[in-house]
Amino acid sequence: MSRFSSLTLTGALLSIVATVAAQGQAPAGGRGQGGGGQQQIALPDSAGKDIVQAACTKCHGLNQITGSAGYTREKWHELFATMIKLPDAQAATVSQYLATHFPPKPGREPVLVPGPVTVTFKEWMVPTLGQRSRDPVQTPDGMIWWAGQYGNIVGRLNPRTGDMREYPLLPGTRPHSIISDRAGAIWYMGNANGTVGKLNPATGEIIVYPLPDPAARDPHTPVFDGKGILWFTLQNSNMVGRLNPATGEIKLVTLPTPDADPYGIDLNSQGVPWVAYNSSYKVASLDPVTMAVREYPLPDQKSTVRRVAITSDDMVWYVNAALGRLGRLNPKTGEIKEWPSPSGADTQPYAITVVNDIIWYNESRRRPDALVRFDPKTEKFQSWAIPSGVGTVRHMRPTADGNNLLIHQTSTNRIGLVTIGRTVTTSSR
Repeated sequence: MSRFSSLTLTGALLSIVATVAAQGQAPAGGRGQGGGGQQQIALPDSAGKDIVQAACTKCHGLNQITGSAGYTREKWHELFATMIKLPDAQAATVSQYLATHFPPKPGREPVLVPGPVTVTFKEWMVPTLGQRSRDPVQTPDGMIWWAGQYGNIVGRLNPRTGDMREYPLLPGTRPHSIISDRAGAIWYMGNANGTVGKLNPATGEIIVYPLPDPAARDPHTPVFDGKGILWFTLQNSNMVGRLNPATGEIKLVTLPTPDADPYGIDLNSQGVPWVAYNSSYKVASLDPVTMAVREYPLPDQKSTVRRVAITSDDMVWYVNAALGRLGRLNPKTGEIKEWPSPSGADTQPYAITVVNDIIWYNESRRRPDALVRFDPKTEKFQSWAIPSGVGTVRHMRPTADGNNLLIHQTSTNRIGLVTIGRTVTTSSR
């Protein structure tokens, strides 16, 4: 088995501090993370500019400010307070500066579609500010886990009590996503250091599996198949990987389409992995044994696909981010159908999952971020504004019981639980 030495929790307590102090570095992998190469943007001159320039670039590029939807003074304060703690006087100056130069922009509001289903949102802000919490997953014991990408953290939330605990990882790991195995261990993708890691929640011990190919540098999104094999994408490496936890063996395959940027991944009922191409107009399947890749082009070459999700009939659903559409591929016939997202072509649908054969996804370019429900039987949409929706839902999953939904907001460091209520019906007289 190829792996580094085990890392105990007590041996890594300083990793969060070291990483947060170094957050001026651009995040590896994950295009669209708002990282390096953005520091040449010139901010308007007035009181507060120097503070913004110094404080905000510790975690992200200035394009995240200049390209934002804009907010009121109160909303700007609420937003940056989830990222960094400033003295009261500085916070007031920064709030006024941002509201003056970057006020709310019209045209970014979501089109919310009414419907028969009720939902309830509950959100928790994670302890370490600026960590960009994301990709929650729930284990059978009810605990909700998340990845703190910028903080080199894996965190655990008890949704019944609100108690949280954060587990430091090796400095420079930058976990992009996590998944749990059958035994309750948490596996994370070391997006910045080219590793896959396994955290034992009971002991805090971490086992690290380095990737065997130097070109494989950015593990991205993981999923376990029914045999306990871990599959994962490597976005900028243009690869898909397979790890056998029993032996530690890792196999990698390079995708036929150059610069496809493999992003989301899901499995059908036969254990076949399906992969989204974030920089190409295709989705792909892999043979579970040989890892042979078969690509399925979408009708419009301007399409790009962030993530995929699969219903019980093995239909492949995807979010067409470039064109603002929800799509469905029938692998047996090759038929593809797409529906315009309620808020329009520029909404950039991002995350997607299936709960009881209902499709859920988000419109990431709306403020607030909109949660969208689509019923394949009726082909009708319904949508809601996410309460803290000034960030982005980058991944969503069903809860452990399969009946509700886990979301997050990376920019505001929140983990969310969406409880799906009963369908409200009206009787006619």
